[in-house]
Amino acid sequence: MVPLLLVLLLVLVLFGVGFAVKILWWIALAVVVLWLIGFLARGTKTGGGRGRWYRW
Repeated sequence: MVPLLLVLLLVLVLFGVGFAVKILWWIALAVVVLWLIGFLARGTKTGGGRGRWYRW
């Protein structure tokens, strides 16, 4: 009975990790898309002032 419970626990953990990784990939993709939209909408002028829309 204990080995069966351990296998079921392992399956649940692996399923949870797979789901979390998939969600993180979607979040990363959304962040990249938003960054590209902001980069293209703001422009790339480098001369002083507020040319950059991010704080890096």
